[in-house]
Amino acid sequence: MLAQVRSYTLFGLDAVPVTVEVDVSPGLPSYALVGLPDKAVEESRERVRAALKNSGFPYPQARVVVNLAPAELRKEGSHFDLPIALGLLAAQGVVPLESLSGLAVAGELGLDGSLRPVPGAVNLALGALGEGKKLLLPWESAKEAALVEGVEVYGAESLLQAVAYLRGEEDPKRAEPEDPVAALEVLDLRDVKGQAKAKRALEIAAAGYHHLLMVGSPGSGKTMLARRLPFLLPPLGQEAALEVSRIHSAAGQVLKGLVRTPPFRAPHHTVSYAGLIGGGAIPKPGEVSLAHRGVLFLDEFPEFSRDALEALRQPLEDGVVTVSRAKASLTFPARFLLVAAMNPCPCGWYGDPERACTCTPASRQRYVGKISGPLLDRFDLVVEVPRLTPAELARAPEGESTEAVRKRVLRARERMLSRQGRPNGELAGRALREHVRLGQGAESLLQAAAKRMLLSARSYDRLLRVARTIADLQGADGVEEGHVAEALAYRKTL
Repeated sequence: MLAQVRSYTLFGLDAVPVTVEVDVSPGLPSYALVGLPDKAVEESRERVRAALKNSGFPYPQARVVVNLAPAELRKEGSHFDLPIALGLLAAQGVVPLESLSGLAVAGELGLDGSLRPVPGAVNLALGALGEGKKLLLPWESAKEAALVEGVEVYGAESLLQAVAYLRGEEDPKRAEPEDPVAALEVLDLRDVKGQAKAKRALEIAAAGYHHLLMVGSPGSGKTMLARRLPFLLPPLGQEAALEVSRIHSAAGQVLKGLVRTPPFRAPHHTVSYAGLIGGGAIPKPGEVSLAHRGVLFLDEFPEFSRDALEALRQPLEDGVVTVSRAKASLTFPARFLLVAAMNPCPCGWYGDPERACTCTPASRQRYVGKISGPLLDRFDLVVEVPRLTPAELARAPEGESTEAVRKRVLRARERMLSRQGRPNGELAGRALREHVRLGQGAESLLQAAAKRMLLSARSYDRLLRVARTIADLQGADGVEEGHVAEALAYRKTL
């Protein structure tokens, strides 16, 4: 007897439909699983056998063939356990075949028949929504999938309960999204003493979505500043929150609610190329995609591998990253705000007023030279963060709160969106020339600076964007000389 159960396999961020076909026919007991399964899918045989036995259901003493269609698509993950088990039961007449119509199923089985959560529940729900099907998942995953509006999601805690639903012996439990997660504790800018220039650069970066590089000695406050940046950014809207949640769900994170706060990712400098950009036989999202719509913070910037750093250039320009492998080529969203921090030299004390630097000029040059010119050119803001002495820290006045700065950021962002529909950091080409109107003094200053500093065309445009953001923070319609002068102050030469 043949039974068919609808399921999905995750292909990047997409849930691709898979039909699990189970055929039980007379013959010597055997089990064949076909359709390009990976190791986790192949091992489902033993999990399914034990789960059926320990749940009191028969395992067929016959010839069993399980086909995962379409056959040419690689199947990954343990979430095929439940559809295979239900297919075996349906093929034996334990579960009515008609009960599987219009239903998609996914879930990992324990040996005792319990159901365990699976990654990518949000993406599975989007796949079911696209096909107009109901979805049956383990209870924890069902609550996550219910975050997607418009799809009926039911949860079960065991194989016994799932079978009871399908046989009409028990009313199915429809999953509802959990209560919104409590907002994260806001990290206040007032905790960072002094560093007025760096705080201003942080405000400009948040308002216009400008990439920021901070250079300073150890203990100067670079990491503290970076960790406060997400709380200056506008909260994610419904569409953006679902997009970000989809990425995090595909990466295996269990979500308690849609991601509403811009994400903050801070990978260690030993992260691999694949960990940063994305990779795998069937590529999975990396840190640049997990930071989508949020902040990617790279501390000890020159210590990252050269290949990983150079790979950042494409997503910084395009807002997407394409990962190509022999079996698949996938494109992931990667529009993030890059914030990097570095020491001025290998020992960290070059230019410090109290501690002497022990580095030679050649070693300092090699250290800074780890960052290529084209990558450095992609930072709109390069600012020095000097270490304050204990006496300076004691005298430093308390600065503005995160909330006060955030209000200015939101007002400036509203001006940008009403004028051009996007932050200034994303302006390019004709749109940049159209929306940045320079006063006579501003244009003269900018031309003189471009000649003196030997600015590339990209650097010139970045100065225009930063000056436009400074003007928006001040509520000005045009870009004046003072705005350009301040933008030039954030172009420290390494």
